[in-house]
Amino acid sequence: MKSLDDYIPVVGGEVVGKIYQRAHRLVKKHIVHINSTAHGGGVAEILNNLVLLMNDAGIDAGWRVLIGPSDFFTITKKFHNGLQGHNIRLTNNKKDNYLETNERFLKFTHLDHDCVIVHDPQPLSLIKFAKKVQPWIWRCHIDITNPNPELWEFMKTFILRYDMVIVSSENFKKKDLPLEQRVIPPSIDPLSAKNMELSHTVIKKHLEKFNVPTDKPLITQVSRFDPWKDPEGVLKVFEIVKEQVDCRLVYCYNMAPDDPEGITIYNQMRQKAAKYLASGDVVFVLGDNQILVNSLQRVSAVILQKSLREGFGLTVSEAQWKGTPVVASKVGGIPKQVLNNVTGFLVKPDDIEGCADKVITLLKDPNLSQEMGAKGKEFVRKNFLITRHLSDYLNLLNDVLNHY
Repeated sequence: MKSLDDYIPVVGGEVVGKIYQRAHRLVKKHIVHINSTAHGGGVAEILNNLVLLMNDAGIDAGWRVLIGPSDFFTITKKFHNGLQGHNIRLTNNKKDNYLETNERFLKFTHLDHDCVIVHDPQPLSLIKFAKKVQPWIWRCHIDITNPNPELWEFMKTFILRYDMVIVSSENFKKKDLPLEQRVIPPSIDPLSAKNMELSHTVIKKHLEKFNVPTDKPLITQVSRFDPWKDPEGVLKVFEIVKEQVDCRLVYCYNMAPDDPEGITIYNQMRQKAAKYLASGDVVFVLGDNQILVNSLQRVSAVILQKSLREGFGLTVSEAQWKGTPVVASKVGGIPKQVLNNVTGFLVKPDDIEGCADKVITLLKDPNLSQEMGAKGKEFVRKNFLITRHLSDYLNLLNDVLNHY
């Protein structure tokens, strides 16, 4: 089991010492996080690390995963898309299913904690049915700069009951919310299986096991199969790049229980990429194995994150931590993670040719690629490791609990 002490060689004793000092004022406080899945996405990955380290620092931190039927998650995926600007038909049936599932789940969990932190829209309405005797915080991990107006008004009826909202970027703050809004950028765990150092032997073994050839430069996108990740646009970028540089595209994907849309998009993309699958120039790899993801991010010549909307996109920081340059869309929280022309390249989300041009630049200039990779690793060390994330949460909890 990892301990905060294990992070001293990575971030230094001063950083870890300050975390213990901040946590001391929260000893015996009981905090609970609630989200909608235990695996398959960035939120679950963050909580897997954050909750353990909170407990190691002396806080009683728990984690609850919302239970619901499959149609509930179909609806909440539509809500997720709607909050990021997609059209949605907000029927009474959708509202009733959403509310009834949250009300029913509350019967399975007793929230007698000192603070409740609810993640994303799926469990947002729990607060409507709870006997609120403590501060509640809504932690929104998605891009809510331009939500569907009707859905936003519905969601706002629950948000207004909260004491605070946490978002990933200053750009996501909402002027029509009359409550405190704070920014906490997500983070990666440098000691997790996905991000720890790997030997060449381990990398080679995992790539061979999952049938990923390395005879050509790899362009890789690590993400869910989600319309906002623009997998079709990724394929178009690859087609342009391949005309100038013989390379291979890897879709390293995962499927989350709260995202029923994923399998549909996966099947669509296999059809669109059929000729490249047959030639071996496009590879689909299920990214449930964290060592495999780690290996791919290390051996790839370029990591893509061609999102159309993005709450944050931790795969960008993951790649840079491993010294791999990125080409990513200038949307959501991604620009916070990439120093344009320094640690990678930022492009407009609909600029297929511009994205391809930046990928070609990196493939043809190994020295530039290596230089960007080195600068990216140091940038992530200073800004996006789990210790920084934990410290931000401890500051916030001290403020909230002292003033409640």
